[in-house]
Amino acid sequence: MGGPGDPPEGTPEGGPVGGEDEYRSVVFDESFVRAARLQEYSAQERMADHAPAVRRRPPLHRGLTRQALILVLLIAVAFGTAIYMGVRHPYSSPQARQPVEPLRMTVIPLSPQGKVPGSADAEYLYTQSPAAQYAVGAEGIPLPASRRTVHFSDSDVVTALSTAKDYIVRSALYPEVLNSSQTHPARVLVDPDQLDQFDQSFEHPAADGRHAPTGWLVRFDPSHAQLADRKIRVQGTLQAAETNSSTLEVTADHTFVYALRPAGADAKALVSLFTVRRELTFRFDRDDLRTHQTQLVVSYVQAGPLSCAEDSTKYLHPLLAGQTAKAGGPAGTNPYATGSATALCGTLATGAEPTT
Repeated sequence: MGGPGDPPEGTPEGGPVGGEDEYRSVVFDESFVRAARLQEYSAQERMADHAPAVRRRPPLHRGLTRQALILVLLIAVAFGTAIYMGVRHPYSSPQARQPVEPLRMTVIPLSPQGKVPGSADAEYLYTQSPAAQYAVGAEGIPLPASRRTVHFSDSDVVTALSTAKDYIVRSALYPEVLNSSQTHPARVLVDPDQLDQFDQSFEHPAADGRHAPTGWLVRFDPSHAQLADRKIRVQGTLQAAETNSSTLEVTADHTFVYALRPAGADAKALVSLFTVRRELTFRFDRDDLRTHQTQLVVSYVQAGPLSCAEDSTKYLHPLLAGQTAKAGGPAGTNPYATGSATALCGTLATGAEPTT
């Protein structure tokens, strides 16, 4: 048997001897370690004789924390707002949009009773005509005072009036439109659902009350007449009204007076005045207000001096200084033909011409 400090299996072979006996109490071999019994304190013993190993955690609260409640509340508010905006959004969806009507147009030539007055000075002709007090250009198309309607805000009404004015300016005052070289300035303001009718009017003009270029724009035959003065005289009114909960209408009634001379003539050629009265009805739904475009519903045009025998569908062919109307009336109307418009012509009153 070994002593109290001996390993259970005796002194190992090759173990320390002699002078190393003093380390026997602190040096353990592998067999001693394996034979040793490990004893761990119980939980109760650790609690009684030792300090707790970790800090006590506060008890868990049942339910949601304050942060979670705030997050849930924010999500609920956002979801409710999204639903509300989807129901109450001021702009209707394309699926709910009403069909766009085609433009109905009437162009009436006004024939002079004698020779067309002329002068070398355009300003003199203006002062001797009913247009003496008319404003120049877009200044003759002022916007009226606007008020909100039952279903449209004040800004909606202003947008409708401004878009209508913009179309009038582009379609009757732009030189490139008047000389028939461009249609784009006015076309960009036309509702997309009317563009097919607009394009067909210029590609295949027809006197059917639907496809006359002169119903969309004021345009002169470039081989016949040109502007002698870009200070076009204008006077008229704009009015806006709500027709239903989703539609605004603007009615425009303006008179334009142009100073013209023969195409290609120099500045010494005689100048004459040409008058165009345009009554236009514009319609705006909420998509049009958003895109600043418009639907043209009605175009009623009276223009002169013109010859009733001339076709005013594609171009206006003004009678110039010293000219008289050609013999003959407008083109005949066939009452058996469907889809055709009645050809109309009027007489230009003497008082509508300048006194020279």
